[in-house]
Amino acid sequence: MACLHTLLDLVLPATGKRRSPSPVTPPAQPEPYVSPWSRPWTSPGKADAVRELQEERRRAAAYASLGIDYPYTYDGAPFAADSFPTTPGLAA
Repeated sequence: MACLHTLLDLVLPATGKRRSPSPVTPPAQPEPYVSPWSRPWTSPGKADAVRELQEERRRAAAYASLGIDYPYTYDGAPFAADSFPTTPGLAA
């Protein structure tokens, strides 16, 4: 095998520039994991949520007594509040 290597070196000499080894960079350190439970709870309390729900139900009942659909919307909803009919008799 060494003889074949020597023969190939004589017949096919290496031409061109040899590559220098690429500089080794250390891998980037991943960011440490932060548990969502380590942050304080910032949503409204239970009493606030109950009060808001009751107010919304009262508004919906008032609209329903007038024959108007109440626009249940939220951030990111597929339909905006203006897509609900606000005039009695337009609801299909």
